[in-house]
Amino acid sequence: MSALLYQVKFVDREIPASKPFIKWVGGKRKVIPDLEYGIPRNIEHYYEPFVGGGAMFFHLRSQQRILDHQITLSDINLRLIRTYKAIRDDVEGVIDRLEHHKSKHGKDYYYAVRDLQVDLYKEDVDVAAWFIYLNKTSFNGLYRVNKKNKFNAPIGSYKDPNICDEETLRCASSALQNVRIIHKFFDHMRHEAREGDFVYFDPPYVPVSVTSNFTSYTNQGFGALEQTILRDLASDLKARNINIMLSNSDHPYVHELYQDFDIQTIKVGRAINSKGSKRGKVGEVVIT
Repeated sequence: MSALLYQVKFVDREIPASKPFIKWVGGKRKVIPDLEYGIPRNIEHYYEPFVGGGAMFFHLRSQQRILDHQITLSDINLRLIRTYKAIRDDVEGVIDRLEHHKSKHGKDYYYAVRDLQVDLYKEDVDVAAWFIYLNKTSFNGLYRVNKKNKFNAPIGSYKDPNICDEETLRCASSALQNVRIIHKFFDHMRHEAREGDFVYFDPPYVPVSVTSNFTSYTNQGFGALEQTILRDLASDLKARNINIMLSNSDHPYVHELYQDFDIQTIKVGRAINSKGSKRGKVGEVVIT
């Protein structure tokens, strides 16, 4: 296929360059070049079931390699999904509320907002403003909840946190137009996906040590059972000639679990440790 035909196939409307509007532990924005080898050239429908910060989605969307009405983003984190919907449907309302949070920001205000019963909010824009405000001001942008689903990350040390990045939010809203955003378990596309589709899985990672198992972003957790269900789903999709890619930690358990897949190892910078001396590059695997 010629370069010209390739471009025509993927252009449906002009979309401004976009990037994640939230920080996310394990976000893929910096390692997208390492993942390109496993991304199919032609994508009929794109699925991202652990959307998180959405780095892969925004990358493909900015390059117009995935089209309106042919994208499904999902996650089991309802607050995150409500945030994405609000950015898609009423970004100006989110910006207005974030400006209010920005004007009030301080230590006491942070903990007061953190303690709000956000799940009682009827409007997605209020959930989104709560979510983004805490994401931009908590320690390293960590989204962490306890077993009661209460957000419990401490405030971060920022002189001037970028609480309301209007340009990024508006570009993200443009990219999210005509995108299906759903609150579902990660296997929802099992019987929906077809040959020619592409599914990118970026699940909670297998912890590389006991102490690293603190980044749970839902109160249900994600253990060995879920990792096995995910592996079986990936096997099923591959057997049906559906393009898949998974990211996970470079751990012997992961290598054993995916021994029948192609596994590539990459090095990724991580800054989640509270001690700067313990931050640095860690191993991850890309599975196809």
